[in-house]
Amino acid sequence: MSNTKEKKFLKLKNQHTWSSIVISVITFTIIFAIINVAVIFFMLYSIDSKVDDEYKIVRQIADIYLNSHNSDVSFEKIAESNGYEYFVRDADGTVIDGDSVNTCSENGGEMGFVFGKRNYTVYEDTEEDYLVYDSAGMVVLNLRNMHWTEDQIALDGGGTAAGKDDETVIATGYADMPLWIGVPLNDNSTFIVKGHIRVRISDFFVLLAIFIAMNIIMLFFLIFRIIRIVGEFSRRRKITELFLVDEVTRGNNRMAFMLKGNQILRKSKNADKRYAVMHLTIVKFRNFCMCHTPEEGNNILVRISAIISQNLIPNEELLAHVSSSSFALLMEAPTDDAVRQRFSTLLERLNDMDMRDAGPMMAGHTQAYRSFQFQAGVQIIEPNIIEGKKKKRKDTGLEHFYNNAVTAKSTLESTADSGIAFFDEKLLEDERWAEMVEEYQQKALDNEEFVVYYQPKYSPDTEELVGAEALIRWQSPEFGFVPPGRFIPIFENNGFITSIDHYMICHVARDQKNWLDAGMKCVPVSVNVSRAHFAESDLAEQIRNMVDEVGTPHEFIEIELTESAFFDDKNAIIESIERLKSYGFSVSMDDFGSGYSSLNSLKDMDLDVLKLDAEFFRGDADPERKAVVISEAINLAKRLNMRTVAEGVEEKDEVDFLSEQGCDMIQGYYFSKPLPKDEYESRMDKRETDTQNDQNESDKQLS
Repeated sequence: MSNTKEKKFLKLKNQHTWSSIVISVITFTIIFAIINVAVIFFMLYSIDSKVDDEYKIVRQIADIYLNSHNSDVSFEKIAESNGYEYFVRDADGTVIDGDSVNTCSENGGEMGFVFGKRNYTVYEDTEEDYLVYDSAGMVVLNLRNMHWTEDQIALDGGGTAAGKDDETVIATGYADMPLWIGVPLNDNSTFIVKGHIRVRISDFFVLLAIFIAMNIIMLFFLIFRIIRIVGEFSRRRKITELFLVDEVTRGNNRMAFMLKGNQILRKSKNADKRYAVMHLTIVKFRNFCMCHTPEEGNNILVRISAIISQNLIPNEELLAHVSSSSFALLMEAPTDDAVRQRFSTLLERLNDMDMRDAGPMMAGHTQAYRSFQFQAGVQIIEPNIIEGKKKKRKDTGLEHFYNNAVTAKSTLESTADSGIAFFDEKLLEDERWAEMVEEYQQKALDNEEFVVYYQPKYSPDTEELVGAEALIRWQSPEFGFVPPGRFIPIFENNGFITSIDHYMICHVARDQKNWLDAGMKCVPVSVNVSRAHFAESDLAEQIRNMVDEVGTPHEFIEIELTESAFFDDKNAIIESIERLKSYGFSVSMDDFGSGYSSLNSLKDMDLDVLKLDAEFFRGDADPERKAVVISEAINLAKRLNMRTVAEGVEEKDEVDFLSEQGCDMIQGYYFSKPLPKDEYESRMDKRETDTQNDQNESDKQLS
């Protein structure tokens, strides 16, 4: 898993519900406060408006008072008829007109308003004081001292005010706040009128209703939002479980292993610890599943997972089921020997696994699990110590380490036994080399960097050149001389080997044609064709067309296939062999005796040449038994009308023995190593010369 994907997944996984809820609560609290403040400001604005309206009335009364001096109208009568209480006070505070006995105090000041300052002068009432001073010294209304009273209004049937004897009477609550308001006159005196700020309770009820309604709506949306957050978190938990939980074992899967493993490795306390990443595979588990039910196979995996988990340190080591037959482990590894010991202990406990509940087919067969073998590849993660100090692992790349463990395990695939293999630099170098080979392979083919070598085949009786095998070498400008063992296995794995087959057949056919045109006495040359090529139904036609394009007679090209090819589609191989022979090509089996079905292959394949594997002549086996096997193999070939070639022969006594047994050809270092083209031509010239000399000597004897 890449760091970017890992960070995104962790960010999604680690999102907490409570944080989202807290953010939602804070957001809704702010909105709630804004609404409440808005309602309060609206209420205060209403009070300010009433004060402002009352001041305008007082101002109009003051104008009437001033105009009354220039007319016959009596202001006292006007004020009395309208219920106004007023007086005029001069600059010294002496009442010079109006009601000298009043409840207006001399204490007062400029009126303060919520929405700005205005030049209103107000005075306290000695009986009912509703004025206070704010921090700026301004006079404001003290709403807390309001006294609610009841006002009855009678309505007649038409909805107009009537006398109290009417049937319909409405009682409304209100608060009447007396307020002495002063208006300055031109002679520096002040006209003061007792105003009344009346606030009806219905106004507050409307504001209260709006306040309650808005808060109920906000609370509803808050609860709805919290429910959505909790539901979303629950869904995220389920989705996370789908991504991180293995369906079979209900433990960690591969993604969980990478995420949790990186978290373990990145802990500061683990920086100085040495870890092992292990890829553990059940050998031939697929065969078990084919012979039993999938349910029984899953039960086996569950038991194996449980046993391994019991042998790990909780929260410090990790296990995951990563594929049908494989597990991934992250465990502490003080030394390599400690890892081997833990693997050995684990094998013992797996061998003691209880199978009584594995499934109906396993009932009564509690020892059937002993057929299981386990192979493990290990990659060691060294402590992160820099300049003598442990440093927190920031970028661990567990997936890279696990892939290395998989590569190490692949080295055990040639055997079915339990075993453990450690990843080392050589494996890493091999991987890098394979990548470089794949990068340059097509370029090398196009530039004909691959060189054909020829290893001669000689008659053990006459020591005469009777054949050769074409072998490939790579003369690379980048890598120098590369032996086949360094690149042929890579080509076989990536499929490029089929292109090499074509290359070799074309070059051998071309060389043979040139030698024939030069008058040289050629011998058949065998060319290896990979087993992958035999999967193609028109292989025989491909070879025929390539050889015919050059113009080489078919009898000078021998097609050689390895015994391992017979493990593939036998019918397709038999058909290709028959068609090759019908076109005049010889067909040989290479490495006879190295596989497990040699005799069975001979029974079905009509071959021309049998090549005895070099291993017949290696090892410390009983010489007599070895001689019997080789002798019988040669005799079998003769009875099947096949010629025999013994490869890998290096000793004189081996040549003598093979000659006695009737072996037709010998290929090995005793006679010659693989030769470049020009050196092989020299061997052919020597054969031509030797043949001519023998003919001349025979003529002399006859004469």
